[in-house]
Amino acid sequence: MEKGCPGRNKEEAEKPSPICGSRRSADGKLEDDLRAETVKWQKKAQDLYGKVSGDGEFLENVSAYIRDCQYFLENGDLIRAFEAVIWAWAWMEIGLEKGLLQQRG
Repeated sequence: MEKGCPGRNKEEAEKPSPICGSRRSADGKLEDDLRAETVKWQKKAQDLYGKVSGDGEFLENVSAYIRDCQYFLENGDLIRAFEAVIWAWAWMEIGLEKGLLQQRG
């Protein structure tokens, strides 16, 4: 396999990419960045969840994804933790957009 970002030629792949590398923290720890981003969105999801009401079954699914995020974080599975929090957020956004959920003050 070639190194580098998708779409880059072999000669460019030998040099560090300012585009791909820009998603890493200053010391290059992608794992730390992913954990921090997941925790940030988990807090946002929990805050929004506390402000919505509506369809109980819909809210159960959101709550399950928020719990899953925490479980995966605690077990070091950062990819699944991030995925779970994104699903929680998506369910809430869809619920609000379709009128199944309502946001309280």
